[in-house]
Amino acid sequence: MDSTRRLGKYRVEREVLDEQRLEEVTQRKTHSDTHPSLTETLKDSLRCTAPKLKRSVLSCLPVLYWLPKYSIWDYGMPDLISGISVGIMHLPQGLAYALLASVPPVFGLYTSLYPALIYFFFGTSRHISIGTFTVLSIMVGGVTERLAPDTDFLITNGTNNTAEVDITARDLYRVQVAAATTVLGGLIQVVLGLVKFGFVGTYLSEPMVRAYTTAAAAHAVVAQLKHIFGVSPGRSSGAFSLVYTLRDVCLLLPHTHLPTLCVSAVSMVFLISAKELNSFLSPRLPVPIPMELITIVAGTLISTYTYLNRNFTISVVGEIPNGLSYPSVPDTSIFKKVIGDAFALAMVGYAISISLGKTFALKHGYNVDSNQELVALGLSNAVGGFFQCFSVCSSMSRSLIQETTGGKTQMAGVASALIVLVTILKLGPLFQELPTAVLAVIVLVNLKGMFKQYSDIVTLWKRSKIDLVVWLVTWVSTMLLNLDLGLAASIIFALMTVIFRTQMPTYSVLGNVPGTELYVDMETHREAREIPGVTIFRSSATVYFANADLYLEALKEKSGLDISKMIIYKKRQEAKQRRREKRAERREKRQAKKENGTVFVVPVSPQTPDGPCRWEYLKGGEPDSTSLGWMSELQDGDTTTLGSSSEDTLSRDLERVSLGSLGKWTWDIHSIIIDLSTANFIDTVAIKTMKNVSTTGINIASTKSCVVEQLELGDFFSESVTKRHLFASVHDAALYCLDHRGAASLPRHETSVVSSCVMCKATSDLPQTLLS
Repeated sequence: MDSTRRLGKYRVEREVLDEQRLEEVTQRKTHSDTHPSLTETLKDSLRCTAPKLKRSVLSCLPVLYWLPKYSIWDYGMPDLISGISVGIMHLPQGLAYALLASVPPVFGLYTSLYPALIYFFFGTSRHISIGTFTVLSIMVGGVTERLAPDTDFLITNGTNNTAEVDITARDLYRVQVAAATTVLGGLIQVVLGLVKFGFVGTYLSEPMVRAYTTAAAAHAVVAQLKHIFGVSPGRSSGAFSLVYTLRDVCLLLPHTHLPTLCVSAVSMVFLISAKELNSFLSPRLPVPIPMELITIVAGTLISTYTYLNRNFTISVVGEIPNGLSYPSVPDTSIFKKVIGDAFALAMVGYAISISLGKTFALKHGYNVDSNQELVALGLSNAVGGFFQCFSVCSSMSRSLIQETTGGKTQMAGVASALIVLVTILKLGPLFQELPTAVLAVIVLVNLKGMFKQYSDIVTLWKRSKIDLVVWLVTWVSTMLLNLDLGLAASIIFALMTVIFRTQMPTYSVLGNVPGTELYVDMETHREAREIPGVTIFRSSATVYFANADLYLEALKEKSGLDISKMIIYKKRQEAKQRRREKRAERREKRQAKKENGTVFVVPVSPQTPDGPCRWEYLKGGEPDSTSLGWMSELQDGDTTTLGSSSEDTLSRDLERVSLGSLGKWTWDIHSIIIDLSTANFIDTVAIKTMKNVSTTGINIASTKSCVVEQLELGDFFSESVTKRHLFASVHDAALYCLDHRGAASLPRHETSVVSSCVMCKATSDLPQTLLS
């Protein structure tokens, strides 16, 4: 059965509204009303001190808001189960990602403990799991290995005169570097959060972040190859370090340690098979099986009872001390060496955490404060750095486990931290015989999700070519320039694409949809009809300093209006008008002097190379036209002549020549409307451009208060261009132009229209030769 769609209709009759009339109708507030003075602001602050102080405390410590309302019956058991599940995942990931950060594995456990407890008090997301993360661990590892390379800790063996690496001294200094970088990055995050700079994460677009994490995953793979194959490539830093490291690994492949490779292969086959089985059974399981933990336990038991380290020289984790570390102040002398890396860590960590937090908040119907999240993450890093932790953020895998296992609040993070605490205090030494190859395999297998992001290339190719270019440039720059320089280059390029898109917007000429007050692009809509004698011009982007000149060029191309020539022509006409006024004034003075018998001093012969001009004194007489004729040539037309009729004829001829260069649009179009509905701001350069445009007879219309206010502050309005030339909509401007040109070809559908900014050029001020 055919069904017809019911269309609603409306009709509102009203007068044509310009900006001045619109302000009268709507009673628009003045600038002083919307921007109270400093005195009034202080008075309001003092009156509301107590409520604001309470809100401030609750916003700084969100735990005081939700913890008193916490229901153990409703949330206790789900949070406990979720916390245990996430805590079990913390153990293998903390140990494994410590290898990426190039610090001893126990510091990965510390990083899984302290920051999670700090976030409990200051965080606003209920589902993200704070702790170690692949990308940040790789970035920290790049810093620690750059500032503490193996070559700086070589010691000579007195027995065989060979150089060996002092691993204890090296690891100690690397922990100091990681802690100092983490503290500095945390302080940067706290400061940015306090100054309400949480929106900075929006500059890291999703395609850029996904490409960056994909490239970081490639860095992680290359970094783990030495543990997989049991080789020792040289450490490279800076640009192209990934290429150099991969080259060294390939050159060392003939020297692969076969027992280590066997352990890696067996662990990888087991872990991949187990995770696939876990995915297959996950719909039937209340809690996912901790396959990483099972792999670590199995690897530790096999290594312990078969003496892999002693019999086959397979590298193991080594000593894991019992107990917690004492807090210590980081070495502040390292700050100046790592400030760039700390800022990169702060931005990347915040971007990942806030994007993941907002995803869960949208799904479960609560709000995440971006500025408070920045403060919470910064405090987690800053305080954790005092306990020798490295940089943290939310983990996608652990956060998904926390959400899918029923976690309701931040109490799940406390439960997971307790699992890590028990491991550090009692179970740490049991993992001393764990092969590092097993941890490297865990890292590689967990990067599977990031490698799936290469499918973004196909998706972005179909959806947005510019986002695809951002993705590719970010990936290439991060792969080649390393993680810190790659991030900087990616952000700069992403911002350049924004500037490029605002400089090259879509320009269109609008036409009216018959029977409505709607105006659409005539090139893309067949039913759009041009209004006779009126051209409506619109840009898809705002007008500002970077595209103001391009805007005028597009206006010339679309409508034929050459603004530059129009400005020159208008100024020439104004100069002519001023000369005419001066001549008329002098004529009046001469006539008055003639009537009063005043003495005239006039030249009677022109100046020649043989001598100066001769002057003659007349009284009561009238100078003849012959003497004044050549005098007008000497004085460039400023002297009054009696042959005014011939001069007017010449002026009209020159006028026709000038108008002919303006374009043939002038013979067909009497009005131009410029639609500025896309403008959300207008700077001084754009205001100056609009001033120049207004000198040609083009006026502005806008209902956006921000634009109108900026025009007022920019001294745009004058006696010739007032708010009478601003209109509430394109339709209002079109009706105004037709009314003042005597046309009636547009149906008068005076319906209410959404806010629109238009510039209407009423050409009544231009010479009639423009309109003939």
